[in-house]
Amino acid sequence: AGRGSRIRIQSSGLARAIETAALIEPHLPDRTEALPPDGDLNEGRPAQVIPGRAYSNAAVRADGSRIEAAFKKIFKRAEPRADGGLHEYDVVVCHGNVIRYMALRALQLPPEAWLRLCTFNCSITYLVIRPSGSVSMRALGDVGHLDPPLVTFSMHHGIEW
Repeated sequence: AGRGSRIRIQSSGLARAIETAALIEPHLPDRTEALPPDGDLNEGRPAQVIPGRAYSNAAVRADGSRIEAAFKKIFKRAEPRADGGLHEYDVVVCHGNVIRYMALRALQLPPEAWLRLCTFNCSITYLVIRPSGSVSMRALGDVGHLDPPLVTFSMHHGIEW
C-alpha cells in the first residue's frame, strides 16, 4: 500500500476470525486502523443455492439480510479523499460463505451461485473497486502463501479431495 493510502482491518465477531485478524495486523503498516469486530460478517447461509438443496427459508432470511448489510457497509465506490490519498484497502477477515457471497455480489453475478465457489481456510480474496464503479477480482481463495500441507477446506486437507 502506497503512502497516503488508507488501510483498515476488520473481522467478524467469531473467535477464529478475531484471532486471525490479530495475527495479520502486526504485518500491516503502522497507520492501519483496526475496526471492531462486526457480527454482520459472521458465517451463515447468505442465499438459497441454485441449483442445489434448499436451506431453511428462515435461516436464509436471517443470515442473508445480515450478510447483505455487511456487504453494503464494506463494498462501495470510494469518495474523493480530503487528504488527496488515492487508494483505500480494507482487510476483512471472515468466513467462506460470506466471502463467496460478497465476491459474487461485488461482481454483479447471481449470489445464489455462492456454493459453486471454493475458498480455502486462510485464503486471500482480492477485489478492486474503481471510482467508476467497475469491479474486478484479482484472486479468490488464493493459498499461494501456504505450504501445501497447511491447505484446508472444511474437513478436507490439501487440494485433492
